[in-house]
Amino acid sequence: MADVSSSHPIVWLRHAGQHLGLVPTLGGSVAAWQLDDPRSAAGRVDLWRPWDGVTPDLYRLASFAMVPWSNRISGGGFEQAGRFHPLRPNRAGEPYPIHGDGWLQPWELTQPAADTLQMALRSQQFDGNPCDYHCVQTFRLVEGGLDQSVEVRHLGTEPLPYGLGLHPWFPRTPGTRITAPVQTVWLSGADPLPTRHTDQFPAGWDLNAGIAAQGSLIDNGYTGWGGTARIEWPERGLGLAVHMPDFERDGGAAHHYCLVYRPEAGSAFCFEPITQPIDAFHLPQRPGLRTLAPGESMALRVQWRHYRLGATA
Repeated sequence: MADVSSSHPIVWLRHAGQHLGLVPTLGGSVAAWQLDDPRSAAGRVDLWRPWDGVTPDLYRLASFAMVPWSNRISGGGFEQAGRFHPLRPNRAGEPYPIHGDGWLQPWELTQPAADTLQMALRSQQFDGNPCDYHCVQTFRLVEGGLDQSVEVRHLGTEPLPYGLGLHPWFPRTPGTRITAPVQTVWLSGADPLPTRHTDQFPAGWDLNAGIAAQGSLIDNGYTGWGGTARIEWPERGLGLAVHMPDFERDGGAAHHYCLVYRPEAGSAFCFEPITQPIDAFHLPQRPGLRTLAPGESMALRVQWRHYRLGATA
């Protein structure tokens, strides 16, 4: 059922005690993911920070997909097979193109099942970008959580590198913590482009031990991610577990990456499953990028499961 209270209608999926609102016309984004909670005055609790229904800035949405790459690309573009492909900055205040181009275009929505919504995009060299592709986002509400996937198929005539990512925003309370098995982190300059790869985590950055969602700025990619994570809100008695169901098939920790965006101010932070680190196009061996031949596909699949603290996720 559509909510027409804004110029970008929200389409709601309700199943298994959850409410998922999608905004296909605004970058194929998510407006809200909520859990029924009789302990809450509103009767629901937000698992992702909800959209206000007004601003068109996707950084104020609950989540969006990053395709055909995630995060920033420096150097004005990238080279492939001896040919340079220029890319323009695509967000005000950002000197580099960021998060691909799928989030800048309207998507088409379908409902293949009572518990599932899909959004599809046919992108043809949007804004001069080289990638010609078809992408499908799938959202399935299941008992205990959400199964989410992004799958892209390259439709261009020449092979090109691709990457994918998810950009959810989580509400943060004073006690919120994030825990994940990781091996190393890319440190960065003020850009923030990666400058050094290290297993020596700065104070308060070691996801293995758990970090606070409040604190100094982190806008950095982690490598050697074990494909699981936990976000916990002690004040709410609630946690959210992250699991990559294709972890072993996709190469294990050596081929998994995640990113934490912890701004110094504001009511939300990000934990992003991604297939390649920031500016992978200009890092040695282009870690995580997949060069797709015409007709080839790649996918990113994530299982999100909510749980009560003190219970088993």
